[in-house]
Amino acid sequence: MRGDGDGWVFDADGSRYWGRHGAAGLLLFTSSETSAALILLQHRAVWSHQGGTWALPGGARDSHESAVDTATREADEEAGIADAELTVHAELVTHRAPSGWTYTTVIAEVAAPLATTANMESVELRWVTTDEVDGLALHPAFAASWPELRTQLLALAGA
Repeated sequence: MRGDGDGWVFDADGSRYWGRHGAAGLLLFTSSETSAALILLQHRAVWSHQGGTWALPGGARDSHESAVDTATREADEEAGIADAELTVHAELVTHRAPSGWTYTTVIAEVAAPLATTANMESVELRWVTTDEVDGLALHPAFAASWPELRTQLLALAGA
């Protein structure tokens, strides 16, 4: 049922995670003439959890969805990226909480940087080089997973 994943999961230590069935996000990349890859990042609205930080378009997983379904739906909702335009290469669980909650990052490719349309959850959407990512104020969970994701991304992009 659409939306049945909306809600918080709490760990015994008080940590909270959005998505009753976990969550997923889309690491969308394309090749660039000047760098190995460009990726799409979302500057999260201040009112959102960990607002004001940069991360991937993503969100709560509904009970009937795969991680890929969630990541592509959220990218469409938050950035106007249609799933027909991308090729999925990998999915990695990039965070696992003691409660069993997981965040899965789906890595997908497009032929060229796509135009984006931000919804109310985004201050800005921006295509950045992999070298620019570390210079941004990253969402803490994305920052923790970025080294592994970057390695996977560069291998896929052929760098």
